[in-house]
Amino acid sequence: MTLSIPDEVAMTIKWPRRQLDRQLAIEMAFALYGRGLIAMGPARRLAKLDKWAFLEGLAERQIERHYSEHELAEDIDYAGTSSQ
Repeated sequence: MTLSIPDEVAMTIKWPRRQLDRQLAIEMAFALYGRGLIAMGPARRLAKLDKWAFLEGLAERQIERHYSEHELAEDIDYAGTSSQ
């Protein structure tokens, strides 16, 4: 999947152009996780962050870590498919 951002919008984002794709992926991962729309495993993969960097990012953004039984099952499934 590709997200298209118009150039006139991208130019207003206050990150260096070469970092824009990476930073937007990170922020999207935190936003989706914070709203409960994605589990931690897939969010970390989207952000390309290890567990500790992701947890640090949650703290910096004051996003509570949520972990329901359903999310645990998703992360276990995700771990099984990503290690193959």
